[in-house]
Amino acid sequence: MAAPKENKNAVGNSGGAPSLYRPEYAHQAYKLCLLGATDADLANFFEVAESTINNWKKEEIEFLESIKKGKDLADAEIAESLYHRARGYSHPEDKFFVIEGSVVVEPTTKHYPPDTTAAIFWLKNRKPKTWRDKQEVEHSGELPVIQAEVRILPSEAKIASSEKDVSL
Repeated sequence: MAAPKENKNAVGNSGGAPSLYRPEYAHQAYKLCLLGATDADLANFFEVAESTINNWKKEEIEFLESIKKGKDLADAEIAESLYHRARGYSHPEDKFFVIEGSVVVEPTTKHYPPDTTAAIFWLKNRKPKTWRDKQEVEHSGELPVIQAEVRILPSEAKIASSEKDVSL
């Protein structure tokens, strides 16, 4: 039973339903975050609301640290892959040939040239002020206000009034 709010000295249950959190959730959340899971994905996996995930992060330090660790590691691996893709990279590769009826393995090096799209993406995110698409232009000085007068010529007035009669 919850302690009465008016009684500052009352000791008891803080009220509410017991937490659905289990200690093993921290390790599960870590693994899910390594796979790229968002907080919404975690909520779906644990069959709770996203607000519950946020509450668990506030109340359960191990859970919060596991999520941070998993997301940071996953993000770092993706950033490293994007970096290599932007710069170009090489890796060892075996090529197989059949020569005079026997299989021959030839070690080679496969090269991937730099990827322009990856480089642009990297630069736009790392140096947004320098590499963004949107350029800001400052205007200085004043623009004069032009006064305009609209006059209807007598011939146009007749046309306008005859169009009104037709539309009725």
